[in-house]
Amino acid sequence: MHPEERYEDSELYRIRHSAAHIMAQAVVEMFPEAKYTIGPPVENGFYYDFDLPRSLTPEDLEAIEKRMRQIIAGKYDFEKRVLSAGEARQIFQDQPYKLELIENLEKGEIDEHGHPIDEKPEISVYTHNNFVDLCRGPHVENTGKINPSAVKLMSVAGAYWRGDENNPMLQRIYGTAWKSKDQLDDYLRMLEEAKKRDHRKLGKDLDLFFFDEEVGPGLPLWTPRGGVMIEELEKLAEEVEFDAGYNRVRTPHLTKEDLFLRSGHLPYYSESMYPPMELEGVRYYVKPMNCPFHHKIYANRPRSYRDLPLRLAEYGTCYRYEKSGELFGLMRVRSMQMNDAHIYCSERQFEQEFNGVIDLYMKYFEIFNIDNYFMRLSTHHKKGLGKKYIDNERLWLKTEEMVRQAMQKSGVPYAEVSDEAAFYGPKIDVQIRSVIGREFTLATNQVDFAQPARFDLAFINENGEQETPLCIHRA
Repeated sequence: MHPEERYEDSELYRIRHSAAHIMAQAVVEMFPEAKYTIGPPVENGFYYDFDLPRSLTPEDLEAIEKRMRQIIAGKYDFEKRVLSAGEARQIFQDQPYKLELIENLEKGEIDEHGHPIDEKPEISVYTHNNFVDLCRGPHVENTGKINPSAVKLMSVAGAYWRGDENNPMLQRIYGTAWKSKDQLDDYLRMLEEAKKRDHRKLGKDLDLFFFDEEVGPGLPLWTPRGGVMIEELEKLAEEVEFDAGYNRVRTPHLTKEDLFLRSGHLPYYSESMYPPMELEGVRYYVKPMNCPFHHKIYANRPRSYRDLPLRLAEYGTCYRYEKSGELFGLMRVRSMQMNDAHIYCSERQFEQEFNGVIDLYMKYFEIFNIDNYFMRLSTHHKKGLGKKYIDNERLWLKTEEMVRQAMQKSGVPYAEVSDEAAFYGPKIDVQIRSVIGREFTLATNQVDFAQPARFDLAFINENGEQETPLCIHRA
């Protein structure tokens, strides 16, 4: 793949997308009663989700892979056909998941991956051999364009339909496909190397941290050796951030429900919060983040433009209810100690402060020799206004443009992604990749145009007038 080529436009993407369809054909032939859903290419491979009458076995994967090679050898053309929603329903009349997808596409609400869309897309199917699938493509010209020795099925995992634990549990088959057998072999060797360097294994081998079922999934326990490591990292952060003008604060682990109602975390963030506890008729929540507490510290006394920018930082322990299937060692947990900060500034100071956070990240990356990262501007989608996002289109567009201008001024490359913003504003996410290419968010730099007003935050500007500050969330 050319360095500047989007993955979605690459030959490798088409190979993997086509391999997913070929795998689906093999599965449906093995289980005629199978209900099949979606099968997209992903980083380093592809997957397809199935509703099957029984659990798959390793022997099943071998049989499916063997049948895939036979289909590939047939050199069947991938043929696209655009059709009406009614025609699509007729084709997939016995496939309830496909019927749900067709309904969403017809309404123009969400695409096949559950993402909001602005307008009704065309409905199309791709056919190869005798297998037909609801799909917009792209694909290779025919099955023979796939190297049969460069395809391998990797594993089976459980996955809820649409990622919603209230929906049926499906079986997800993961596979990988490459242009050549050498590329496949290199990838498999890389996976073996990754196992040796897996942080979960290292944490146990070096006696740094562990998990215990009686404590609960996603809740790490740090040993004395791990505790020393954390303390040293915190000391480093305090030194670096003191030089950058940050002030350290401390806040409680829980709060009354009223605080999160005011901040908007209820209802916008409720799915990621632990359920409340009720004491003496008052509902309390453990905190998923520190933001509202820092806003209270800002509001504790009158502020002037001379106080700004005000940078408040905290190593706060936060609790988030990550779904069981999303937990992954220390990378996705339910309890975390987050080096979190909130910068209160005027609109005129925004660009300098926003890029100051980017500069701070660069300093940390240099210290820890992190160079395999990229930055992503996450924006809102208008269909989520009032549901997923604060309902103020004007301020969304304004602050998104402010972030674009700041990033352009910084000179740091970034990509833009729709419908991934925080509920209160756009953000820059710093993404890193593991040794096997798995993507994680390492840090985030967010703009909040909503909470300062919700908390009646203000400062007296140079003209003696009251003004609402902007807030930059840094974590």
